[in-house]
Amino acid sequence: MKEIQSSKLVSIGVAAIFLSMCVPPETGNDEDAAFDAYLDSLREVRCPRLMSSAAEYYKNRDWPSTVRVYHELVDLGCDRDDPEEVYQYYAIAYEFMGMFDSSEFVLVKGLQQLPNNVQLRKRLVWVYSKQGKTDLHISELIRLSDLVPDDIQVKMDLAELYGKQKFYEDQIDILQDILKIDPANEKAQSEIAIVYEMTGKDPLDVYRERFRTNQNNVSYGIDLADRLLLIDEPYEAVDILKKVIKVDTSSKLGYRKLGQAYFAADQLDEASDAYEELFKLNPRDIRVAFKICDVNTAGQNYAKALRWADKVISMDKNNGESYGRKGNVYYKSFQDCRTPTISLDDRIVAALAFKNFSKAEELNYNSFTSSKLWLKENEVIFGRAHWFMLDDDLKNQGYITPRNECYSWVQEKLKKDPKW
Repeated sequence: MKEIQSSKLVSIGVAAIFLSMCVPPETGNDEDAAFDAYLDSLREVRCPRLMSSAAEYYKNRDWPSTVRVYHELVDLGCDRDDPEEVYQYYAIAYEFMGMFDSSEFVLVKGLQQLPNNVQLRKRLVWVYSKQGKTDLHISELIRLSDLVPDDIQVKMDLAELYGKQKFYEDQIDILQDILKIDPANEKAQSEIAIVYEMTGKDPLDVYRERFRTNQNNVSYGIDLADRLLLIDEPYEAVDILKKVIKVDTSSKLGYRKLGQAYFAADQLDEASDAYEELFKLNPRDIRVAFKICDVNTAGQNYAKALRWADKVISMDKNNGESYGRKGNVYYKSFQDCRTPTISLDDRIVAALAFKNFSKAEELNYNSFTSSKLWLKENEVIFGRAHWFMLDDDLKNQGYITPRNECYSWVQEKLKKDPKW
């Protein structure tokens, strides 16, 4: 009986061993789960401490320690809760150490977790710029522009970079995108006008649009007027400059350009009025007074031209140019009014011109010397022989003035020369 029981026990033992050999071994899942639980518990304790240490080191500008702690943070997986903060400040610490390649590595790693994070991408753009990695810089700005299509500054940065690389067509495209978002963007308007000029394109429409959307900006109106005058469009320039002056009634440049535009449009009376308004703003500006004299001389308004020449003389009696301008008024009127046989009145006005040209030369102003020589060489100046032929009544008064209607504005007396 005992032998039978022993045999049964042996059989049970063998069967147990056999069964145990047939059961598959443990997979290790329990161990992995246990290890993950261990890491989670470790992170709960360590991550807050490391984050606090990193913040403290960052605040104290201890960049090597900041980098070391952020490295440990990332290795431990503490970047899971706030990856933007971790990778941003981690990268900045490297930047302060001048290690831009390491900063780039950190930011790229952060963007693997947060591919649409704007702050990290802006940081990466800056890091590429510091390293001179132009192609990557451009690519990242394009990516960022797609990510935040309404961010004008990103587009402006991209346009500027395109310009530096002389990618002008791409630069124009980006600037046009900016103007679609913000038609009144002054910087984009200015930049696209410059690029148009550099590429040989007509920027006039750009200048028109820039002023249309910024009509309170006087300089834009003046820029547009300048462009119009360059292509011989003075009438449109006049209209623009009127708007400029309506905005700023004290714009000296506006009145100066308006006078120029009126003159180019052959509206000489209006040109004179514009320059006179300019003179009111600066009544000591002799150059403006000369301009008024010249405009009226060109318009055959000799009486007014002479008044302005005399006005300058009264302002500065030692200015030879003012006498030259006065002589020119007489000279131009002589050429305009003279008869084929050169009348006595013609000679009187020629003599007044000659006298003022001579005075100008005495004061070292010689711009009208050729006109003076013409009068002398052509023997058109009133002289001793002409005085001798006058009747006694005229001689007795000691001076003579022209009587011809064409010279009715001449009030100056040609006095008898003592040598006569």
